[in-house]
Amino acid sequence: MEDEKTKRPTDGVIEVDLFPKDVDSLPAPAVATFKKLLQDVAEEFHCKLLSFEVKGGTVSFSFDDDELTAEILKMLQEKE
Repeated sequence: MEDEKTKRPTDGVIEVDLFPKDVDSLPAPAVATFKKLLQDVAEEFHCKLLSFEVKGGTVSFSFDDDELTAEILKMLQEKE
């Protein structure tokens, strides 16, 4: 029997315009810091950061936890 809290991959990729348009890679210190923050959040929520990419200053990332993804989306909407 599968536990209700078992994490399943989610299709939800979050995209956020976070950096200047010329930022396209992980070596940028701010990008590396943000990725580490997401990895720490994933660990705190007992899940994994499935994807992380930066193109033209836009960060795309996803977790294997639908609840965490929904919470992040809710927080982003509240900031608008």
